[in-house]
Amino acid sequence: MLGGTSDSPVTLDSAWTLRPAPSELAVDGILGRMSPEPAPPHEPEHKRAPTPIEEYAVLGDLGTAALVSRRGSIDWLCLPRFDSHACFAALLGTPEHGRWLLGPVDEDAVSTRSYVDGSFVLETVHRTATGSVRVTDLMPIADRRADVLRRVEGLDGTVRMVHEWVVRFGYGATRPWVSRRADDREGRTDTIISAVAGPDMLVLRGQRLPRSSDGRHVDEFDVAAGEVLTFSTTWFPSHEPVPAPLEVDSRIEHTLRLSQTWTAMSDYEGPYLDAVTRSLLVLRILSHGVTGGIVAAPTTSLPEDLGGVRNWDYRFCWLRDAALTLEALLGCGYLHEVQSWRGWLLRAVAGDPEDMQILYCIDGGRDILERELPHLPGYAASSPVRIGNGAVSQRQTDVLGEVMISLEHARSRGLKESADSWNLQCALVDNLADHWEQPDNGLWEIRGPLRHFTHSRAMVWAAFDRAVRGVEVHGLPGPVERWRALREQVREEVLTRGFDADRNTFVQHYDTTEVDASLLTLGSIGIVDGDDPRMLGTIRAVEQDLLRDGLVLRYRTQSGVDGLPGDEHPFLACSFWLVTAYAKAGMTQEATALMDRLVGIPNDLGLLSEEYDPVGGRMIGNYPQAFSHLALVGAALSLAEASGDRATARRTRGGSL
Repeated sequence: MLGGTSDSPVTLDSAWTLRPAPSELAVDGILGRMSPEPAPPHEPEHKRAPTPIEEYAVLGDLGTAALVSRRGSIDWLCLPRFDSHACFAALLGTPEHGRWLLGPVDEDAVSTRSYVDGSFVLETVHRTATGSVRVTDLMPIADRRADVLRRVEGLDGTVRMVHEWVVRFGYGATRPWVSRRADDREGRTDTIISAVAGPDMLVLRGQRLPRSSDGRHVDEFDVAAGEVLTFSTTWFPSHEPVPAPLEVDSRIEHTLRLSQTWTAMSDYEGPYLDAVTRSLLVLRILSHGVTGGIVAAPTTSLPEDLGGVRNWDYRFCWLRDAALTLEALLGCGYLHEVQSWRGWLLRAVAGDPEDMQILYCIDGGRDILERELPHLPGYAASSPVRIGNGAVSQRQTDVLGEVMISLEHARSRGLKESADSWNLQCALVDNLADHWEQPDNGLWEIRGPLRHFTHSRAMVWAAFDRAVRGVEVHGLPGPVERWRALREQVREEVLTRGFDADRNTFVQHYDTTEVDASLLTLGSIGIVDGDDPRMLGTIRAVEQDLLRDGLVLRYRTQSGVDGLPGDEHPFLACSFWLVTAYAKAGMTQEATALMDRLVGIPNDLGLLSEEYDPVGGRMIGNYPQAFSHLALVGAALSLAEASGDRATARRTRGGSL
């Protein structure tokens, strides 16, 4: 692959093929660098411990998302979509795998940050011994572009800043051809820096551009009080013209206006309002504004076990996670997102119901082959780094239950059912009726023998139950007698084979005495009441077997059920499920005490990862994680209902969170 850098101009030949200007051919051996390996890392940053996950903020434009550290380094960004290749991948390697740093030279600077209310516009104030600056970072939304904007404002004194732009396409494997060039438009000529490799091109704009230095572009400059500098990075297909520059201030205002308008649409007024509002915003930016797909997280391979192999790619649309996300949004008054996702579902699942996958690409695509990237060492040396996800080929019979619950909840909230949507639901339920007795991989995507997981069977019951409600409550057509009979058959089996009478608890799967945290949701699903003695016994069993430092594990890895080496940390969604289970069991004091602790776990920006290490006090796993945030919203809604907030209670009936 072609690699190298130059500050010389480029020209276009008659066939519109990018080629170097003659003066460029001898510069830095530009045409001779063919190695796929990145250049050797530079001192000293590649030898440091990785930036803690909780030190990252997230930016998003309803198409993709970036992670930016407190110091100002964008270490993860896939463009133009969540599931595109990363052009900045230092998160999983070193700075030489790509990053965009804009921050103070003084590494002892005190940096405080916050989002502008109701948005993901990030403001970071850096204070040094000589002065202070404010950096505003954002990805503009609703403009069908792929831009990152950064504005530096001097507040007082003078601050020495460092600017480093290191582009590496292909998850850090491909060094692009980087050139300084003129951008002529409407009588105005600006200097830009472009980076191109294959189909991808990035352009860096700004009043002061960095200079080429050993495969990077680097600069240091002073910012005095009252001075303002702006920078932007824009992705576009390399065969297209360079997009016009953006007016930074107006894009900030536009993005704030749209974000704050969306936030104000929430009708949630219950407890933990700030945490709920931020969680709703996280769920919003994990949604694709054009396709309607919803990703589980914007990252891949942030480990569940530091230094271990439990590293997975979450940049895809799981039907389960998306359905649960919609439950959270519905509980707070959002209907448009449900309608948008329903359209995505119809397109993604179209075809033979037998071919339904559990996850899809952001555009509904089905090709999600899992593979490893050996050139990346992984976060905290956790390897392998994976892209794609092998769970795509798994059988998970719980998934349709979650989908049917969310669509029934949408109907109950006033979303009109379409003929195409209901026909699809009927086809999927009828297909489930022919296969529900088969074992599966379960909610936790166990990469081991198929089993009869109790949670999966309870969700089979939910699929039939919500189909029955569609007929009985909403007057929709369907073979309701068959669905009723299957509903009762499945419930009887779950209550018999999925329950351990000796311990008075539901069990992880048939023919075991192990429990797992998914059992906490059975009261929310409705297969039993939340205060049923069997649920009370299950809560106690989970407390006894799965609590670690007061937080909830998914299951005991020591049982060997998942066939993977290593351990994992408490799973945040499971701890929020325990709050919900407490609330539905009438144990409001326990629910409130645990919720009070959990809302103290998010970082200073209100963001949550998949898991949490209570001993080290750090985030673990992919980040920010939809599952954690949607479960937080669900727990807050359940507590509001249990505490007698009748307005909120009316909204949450029928949900599964």
